[in-house]
Amino acid sequence: MNADMVQKIERPLDLLNASKGKEVLVQLKGDKQYVGTLMAFDIHINIVLDNAKEVADGNVKKNIGLTFLRGDTIIFISPASTNLK
Repeated sequence: MNADMVQKIERPLDLLNASKGKEVLVQLKGDKQYVGTLMAFDIHINIVLDNAKEVADGNVKKNIGLTFLRGDTIIFISPASTNLK
């Protein structure tokens, strides 16, 4: 994320908006992690990921594809890219 983008973030949802169309890492309750392209989100932080993959220890565990994740199961969303094996 570049410095210009960081300066435009004033509210938490601004970060999600800036991350649309980009790869994000999502940590869920129960120690599950998903990586995928953020397609959409709402005020409850329900999100839609495309090309989603379940990951564990930096490795792809399962390819999911297009998926919906409920906001109340999400611990964090990171816009940082990952290098998966």
